[in-house]
Amino acid sequence: MRLVIQRANKAKVVINNQLYASISKGLVVLLGIEEDDDLSDIKWLVKKLVNMRIFPDEKHPINASIEEVNGEFLVVSQFTLHASTKKGNRPSFIKAASPKKAEELYLNFLDELSLQTKLTVKSGKFGASMDIDLVNHGPVTILIDSKNKE
Repeated sequence: MRLVIQRANKAKVVINNQLYASISKGLVVLLGIEEDDDLSDIKWLVKKLVNMRIFPDEKHPINASIEEVNGEFLVVSQFTLHASTKKGNRPSFIKAASPKKAEELYLNFLDELSLQTKLTVKSGKFGASMDIDLVNHGPVTILIDSKNKE
């Protein structure tokens, strides 16, 4: 399971020219799910995400967690995070989970995130074509992979 985390001053998801979800200060989380991912990947990633110190405080530009700044989450499923570009010029998505499994784990991720924090958790719509608009603050963008645990 992979996350791309972007620290944002504001962000929104638009589907069919209609606002679907928006946040002010917080994290935009792009979530890619592999076929062999499971609940242990979710638990590890959510704990890491909630406690990651990537917001500014009075001491340092990257020192506070999202809870310390009372931020919000905007989580969007993105199977393209598991693209393989090893061969040719057209990406292969063979490692991405099947839509049925991916949707189940995506919903489990949202549930676990809501359980581990009292902050607002908003999401995109699984499987939809979405426009994501965000103001990346910093910019701060971080990649986390539950298989590498880096």
